[in-house]
Amino acid sequence: MDSLNGFVVFVQVAETRSFVAAGRLLGVSASAVGKSVARLEEKLGVRLFHRSTRSVTLTAEGALFLERSRRILAEIEAAELELSQASAAPRGRLRVSLPLVSSLVLPVLGEFMREYPEIELDLDFTDRMVDVVEEGFDAVVRTGEPADSRLSARRLGTFQMQLVASPDYLARRGTPVAPADLRRHACLHYRFPNSGKLETWALRQTPGEPELQLPTSMICNNIETRVCFALQGLGIACLPDFAIREPLADGRLVLILADHVERSGVFHVLWPASKHPSPKVRALVDFLCAQVFPAAKSKIPGPGGRCSR
Repeated sequence: MDSLNGFVVFVQVAETRSFVAAGRLLGVSASAVGKSVARLEEKLGVRLFHRSTRSVTLTAEGALFLERSRRILAEIEAAELELSQASAAPRGRLRVSLPLVSSLVLPVLGEFMREYPEIELDLDFTDRMVDVVEEGFDAVVRTGEPADSRLSARRLGTFQMQLVASPDYLARRGTPVAPADLRRHACLHYRFPNSGKLETWALRQTPGEPELQLPTSMICNNIETRVCFALQGLGIACLPDFAIREPLADGRLVLILADHVERSGVFHVLWPASKHPSPKVRALVDFLCAQVFPAAKSKIPGPGGRCSR
């Protein structure tokens, strides 16, 4: 502890360039500061400061030692913060942006509220690409690979895109056996809110074939509408597997051209990069990983840990 105190005194003198000012900040006399520095210099066997009646300046050895000392003190501060946060119960307002996939996350978030009653959820559902830092979000859930270096990220899980239609629709219009057959069908499309472009259907085609131009019987900017319209027999939709598990299981929807669809996606949870994510953020990330995509069970690194980007 005496050695640690020497580091603290040394850093204060180096930053203030004054024994008197350092003593004032530390609540001790200038004489005590001087003695502490002298003991440290004697222990290290080097001179850390050039002293004169008017100034105190670092020697070359002192400048090198200052850099190391700051790192040591920063690590100690981080360790103290880690221990204090580890014992703190998750609480407070948690502002989260989520994609328009309520069927995937709403039941999980309800369970999260029951598990952590002291966390106040502030949820924003949108497929718009929000600026997590500028707009003040604690965390966001998004598809695709993270591209913002200001954010830490955890992979939640993957999903597959699938073409589906209702048995009633296929009985009336016939079942496509090749991608080209879709030209004669009602296709339910998704429009990206940021770009205004239609989502392409990742269909495997023979090399050299021209890009398939699909009919646009309906366009919307969310998943629920396409699921609803497909269930009503209004057309064929390209949807993520997590959104249609129940209708597929009970036969209300059936797969089409399963061997011709080749797109998969990934969900990430992202939050402002920090060595010490707050207990409420850690709680949310761990809960989502365990409940939304149970295969992603490894936990978010604790304070000071490394997070994937």
